Amino acid sequence: MDATALTPVGLDVAKNVFQLHWVEPATGEVRNVRIKRAKLLEHFANRGCCLVAMEACGGAQYWARELIGLGHQVKLLPAKAVKAFVTGNKSDAIDARAIWMALRQGQIKPVAIKSEAQQAVLALHRMRQQLVKVRTMQINELRGLLTEYGEVFARGRAPLARGIAAALERLTARLPQVVLDTLLQQWQRVGQLDEQIGQIERRLQSLYRQDAAAQRIARIPGIGLLTATAASAAMGQASAFRSGREFAAWLGLVPAHTGTGGKTRMLGISKRGDTYLRTLFIHGARSVVTHTKHPDDWLRELLARRPRNVAVVAVANKMARTAWALLRYERDWQPGWPSQRA
Repeated sequence: MDATALTPVGLDVAKNVFQLHWVEPATGEVRNVRIKRAKLLEHFANRGCCLVAMEACGGAQYWARELIGLGHQVKLLPAKAVKAFVTGNKSDAIDARAIWMALRQGQIKPVAIKSEAQQAVLALHRMRQQLVKVRTMQINELRGLLTEYGEVFARGRAPLARGIAAALERLTARLPQVVLDTLLQQWQRVGQLDEQIGQIERRLQSLYRQDAAAQRIARIPGIGLLTATAASAAMGQASAFRSGREFAAWLGLVPAHTGTGGKTRMLGISKRGDTYLRTLFIHGARSVVTHTKHPDDWLRELLARRPRNVAVVAVANKMARTAWALLRYERDWQPGWPSQRA
């Protein structure tokens, strides 16, 4: 059914109490309705098909899939875009009205609705990301504590791994045994975190073998297991983006700009969108720039005229566009493929 013929409904998602806002098409009556969580699906099951909009927040993906299963059309709107329509003091009713008003603006790009399998992949990535952060915190704290006693290590994991045993041995006569035991236990926790991160990566590898889209884009130089699975899951459907440039812009890999009086000034990259996925693309691009033995003419000319970090971001932008094109047109990666303007 054409979305323009459906009744727009703004739905403010919460933990227990949900707020709905819509205008009755027959009478023009403005409706603001509060519904308990247990009654939400019953409400939508008993009404005709409508266009439901929600903020892309926690739990929104689940409710989007449930409402689609009932025959409704759903759009997830970025919270930043909805905030511009919040007027007055904040309340559930005002938030639902703001979502309804944002839905009426056709230029706001919705967030892709993901399947449970795609969300499962992203959940593994988030848990791995958290463990990596905790591991880095543990290592930095351990290095800082040892510095207080004259044991200085270079940055990075490897120098600490090579010298911590000898450092603790030298501190045996100077520190209480309880402190030495605690320092050793913290270092052992780093090893435990390594094992937990490895387990998640092995589970991602198992999911990767079942994901044809991730396998297709993993053939692109610079894209490995983590980037392929995260990009495939975060993109949802490639058709959700009109072009590869739009996907790269969604990742924040295109220049921001400001303009007034007919003059436009280009800035650095916008850094919008998913920071984690953008970081993976940039790390992969840095690996390509650093380790490629036979760079193509485009990369060689780029490195000749632009700073290295700028070239890295440009390669990440190209990788993102290529990944979108492979998934959108269901093609396999081929080196030297001539790009054509649509």
